[in-house]
Amino acid sequence: MAAAGVARAEMWKCVEADGNTRYTNVRADARGCKALNLEPMNTTPAPQTRPQAKPANFPSVDSETQKQRDATRRKILEQELAQEQQQLDTAKKQYAEQKDVRLGNEKNFARVEERLKPFEDRVKLHETNIESLKRELANSK
Repeated sequence: MAAAGVARAEMWKCVEADGNTRYTNVRADARGCKALNLEPMNTTPAPQTRPQAKPANFPSVDSETQKQRDATRRKILEQELAQEQQQLDTAKKQYAEQKDVRLGNEKNFARVEERLKPFEDRVKLHETNIESLKRELANSK
């Protein structure tokens, strides 16, 4: 690692006639600019560190207890998924019902969209929740 090089580039600070400041590393664009004296940048990679060992009093559980916890967690996630799917079905049904309704004050389509927006948002929320729960279940043991 001691043989690793350093990155070095020439830089210039240019103040233009209108007062704007620009920086460049292109010599041809640096006419009338002030050269900057920058310290070389260290490109040596960070040292690799080993993970620290657990302290002696670190709490841990046996594998059987962990399996039970994982099974309980999976069961809860499956219940939440089933509830979310029911709520999605209900939200889709309400959205479809509202989509078919035309109120007297909705002469233009923008008002219809405005009225339907909360129903669409509810459907999207439940769809997002279902995706997250499925992803969580796929990652569980």
